[in-house]
This record gives sequence, C-alpha cells and structure tokens, in this order.
Amino acid sequence: MSLRKDTSPHGHPGKVTVRPFRSVLIANRGEIALRLVRACRELDVRSIAVFSDADVGARHVRAADAAVRIGPAPAAESYLRADRIVEAAVASGADAIHPGYGFLSEQASFAEACAAAGLIFVGPAPETLASLGDKLAARRAARAQGVPIVPGTFEPLPAATPVSLDTIQVEAESVGFPLLVKAAAGGGGRGMRRVDEPGELAMAVAAAAREAEGAFGDSSVYLERYVEGARHVEVQLLGDAHGAVVALGERDCSIQRRHQKLVEEAPAPGLSPDRRRELHTLAVQVARTVGLSNAATAEFLMSAQGEFFFLEVNARLQVEHGVTELVAGVDLVHEQLWVAAGRPLSASVLAAAATAAEPERHAIEVRVSAEDPARAFAPVPGRVTRWREPAGPGVRVDSAAEEGMLVGSHYDPLLAKVMVVAEDRLAALSRLRRALVEFETGGVQTTLPFHRWLLDHPAFIDAHLRTDLVDRDWDPRPLREAAARRAAELVARYVGAAKNSSASRNERLDPAGPLGTDSGWTQAARREATERWP
Repeated sequence: MSLRKDTSPHGHPGKVTVRPFRSVLIANRGEIALRLVRACRELDVRSIAVFSDADVGARHVRAADAAVRIGPAPAAESYLRADRIVEAAVASGADAIHPGYGFLSEQASFAEACAAAGLIFVGPAPETLASLGDKLAARRAARAQGVPIVPGTFEPLPAATPVSLDTIQVEAESVGFPLLVKAAAGGGGRGMRRVDEPGELAMAVAAAAREAEGAFGDSSVYLERYVEGARHVEVQLLGDAHGAVVALGERDCSIQRRHQKLVEEAPAPGLSPDRRRELHTLAVQVARTVGLSNAATAEFLMSAQGEFFFLEVNARLQVEHGVTELVAGVDLVHEQLWVAAGRPLSASVLAAAATAAEPERHAIEVRVSAEDPARAFAPVPGRVTRWREPAGPGVRVDSAAEEGMLVGSHYDPLLAKVMVVAEDRLAALSRLRRALVEFETGGVQTTLPFHRWLLDHPAFIDAHLRTDLVDRDWDPRPLREAAARRAAELVARYVGAAKNSSASRNERLDPAGPLGTDSGWTQAARREATERWP
C-alpha cells in the first residue's frame, strides 16, 4: 500500500492518494481485462495489459496505461505462458498481477511464480489454490467439515485399462446411475461426461480424461452422481489475510448448456432468508477450512427437494461477479486489490455480508456469445459489422467487443455480459427484455435469440429453474421458421414500396418517410438483422 503525492497521468497534482498498488499487470484479455483496467484507473493504479498477436489493438490493450506482447494467438503460446507473463510484469515495473478468470487464474504454480519474482498475486494463496484446484481434495475437505456433498468418489480413477475397468465399474455401481465423469483439475464443463448406463462408462471415462489432459494438463477424473432436476446455486465469498471470511449472497446459475452457464441471477429465486443463511454458512465453513483470502465462489447443487450439496470452490473472480456487485452494492475487484495489498475486508463489504440473506434488489445477467443457438450453441467465428449495446436505467454491459472486431477460434466466444438490476425479479425481467430489444449486432450469429426466447418461457418466468431446462425445452426450429417468414415479408414490402415510389433515380428512399413509419417495419427489420437466423 502506498501513500504519496499524486503525479499520475489521470490524477491531480498535489492530491494525496492512498492506493493498493502503484502498478498492476492484468494477465487476461477481453471483457474481464477491460473490467480490471477500469477498476485500476478508479483506484489510481497504473494498469499493464498483455496481448497475443490476435489481440493487437484490442480494447483492453488500448485502454491500459501500458501493454506488452506475450506471444502468438494460441493461448498455449501466450495467455497460458506463465513465464512470459511474469517476465512482462517484472520488465514493466508491476507490483502485482491480477489473473482475472480462466487461463492461469487458479494455477498454484503461477501464484508461486509471482511470489518468487517479488510480485503480489491478486487471488488466494498458492496453498489455497492447490487445495481447491484439486476438486477431489476440496470434496474431502468439505466431507471432513460435515458439509453435505454430492455422492461420488474421493480419489482419482485409475487409467481406463482393461484391468482397471472392473474397478471403475464397481465404483460406478456404488455411486449409482445416471452419473457424471468429471475432471479433478478443471471446471467450466470441460472434462465432463454424463453416463446413463454401465455400457457407456468406459468410453466416457476415456473421453473425459483426454479432454481434461488437453484443457488442464491433468487427466485425473472422478465420478459424481447426477442429481435429476437440480438447480446450480453458488455463494460469493471474500476473505482477508486476517482470518475474516464472509458470504456476499448467492447466485442461481441453473440455465446452462453443455454444463456451462448462460444466465445468472442474484439472489437465487425462492429461497427464504433462513435457507440463504444456511447456504452461506456452509460456504463460509468450507472457505475457512482452506484459509481463504481474496475472492472465491462455493458452488452447490440444490435438489428438487431443497437439499444443498457441495460441488467445488472456484478460487477466483467469477464471470458472473457483476450480478452480486449490483445487489450487494460493492466493487469486488476493488476489494480484491485492497485485500491483496494486506488490508482487512472493508466496512462496506462487512455491512453487505450482514444483510446478504435479505437482499433488497434483484439482478440478472445473460452471456451474449458468438454462438449459434440453433446448432447446439456451436461457436461461429466472424467479423462484427454492427455493435450497439443497450443502456438506460439499471442496465450494465461488460464487454470488449466493437464494430470491426474479428471473433476468432482461439478463445472463448463470449462477447458481452448484459446485466440488469431492479427492485424485484419481475421488474428485472421486464428491464432485461427491454435491454435485449435494444441490443443490435451484425456480422456474427449470437445467442441473443435464445435469451429473448428464455425471457418469455413460462418456466423461467415462474422461476422453475433446473440445470437441464435448455436440454428439455429449447427448440429453435419454430423460431427460425418464423424469422424466415418475417424476413421474406419485409423484403417483399420493401421491394413493393420501392417499385411504387415516384422517386427519381438520383433520390433515395427516406427511412423516416412512409416506409419508415409503416407499422412496426423499422423495429422488425432491426430485430431480424439482430437475430440473423439462417
């Protein structure tokens, strides 16, 4: 922590400023990197971006006070190169490194490399990352504390050889079908396979292990019972180096595809204050066991009968941290930086934690990605030709996208997170519908059509949430067919208007004239261009 006369380029000469660090390197890209740059600027901390060859001139690079190239486009040669990132931090005079989420954010070896270079790692301690990064170790720790966990195994499965398959089969029969094969070292749906019957087990274990090895460098997998009709509920945690650990409320993240989140909201609908306190207490109990300092999220399944089962702890900032910020009224990134600098949890965080079980606002976030929801949410690289974000009361958009940007295949296709906050859930739903109508994109297919469908889906409106809702209810065919019919009608109307126009060859059709004022034409055309259904 430094107390000094301010001479920064965005400060005021002579102003005395207390700030957590002089300079922070941001070991990430895209919207989260831009989010961290903005937080640094608000705290008068110099921000240093890193970038691959694919991100030359990206928004987070332009926004930072300095930027350092770290390698070619593939993440394995740039954003996952801990050695290059640490070298960039030392060479640029950084005091600390913030990893954001993904990439190196939960790697204990990276946190250790930062410490060895004299840098502060903005996140949990290496030993905490090691204990929580191993999902099996986290399960064992939770069990030791009496925290209910999803039935499953506690040690990595042996490699899927003919000799070991009998052992794996016995373990599976004990867990029960359906079950999930899960990567011990990962998350985000990678290295995960559902198994409905014994004959599928060997192939699922082999496939999950291969994917886990490629994604996390660790092929270890384990078994966990699949809980039918469950909800995914997680608790935002913050801890400091002085032993304090608090819960800042919970988020429902049940709307998923391929075990990856599409929508998050806070608070989780339908929980009473007492049930929230129970859940928060379980999460804090696990976090204290591993000596959590900084930000983390404890994830749980909630069964159809209302039982909570611990899943894992993600020891980093979450993608969906913004919805908690909107409800709790705190800035989690600011708090991360101050805690990393040694300060205890702030009074505003402690006050928010004291009232977290009885929130007064509701926030919802949808992830807008360059994916085609009509083709199993397959990524669709391309160039963004139009980008108009929504705005207005209660709307927040975290994004690094812009017109002309090339969406490649090297990184996650997330383009933006649209968040709204209102006095209650129904008001938040209404605000989100309005925001998504305002959102205009072009050039790449996005998930906007799915989100608009979801906001009108009776089960979602009534908060009948479950992790398999998308698999059960999402059918894009009627929407695509309707969109094609509307597009054809618009073309016919436009052609007819142009033919009947008396405008001369040198005159242009006025969009504010008769065609533009035709009932619903302008709005419908914008919607069609935005949805881009093939």
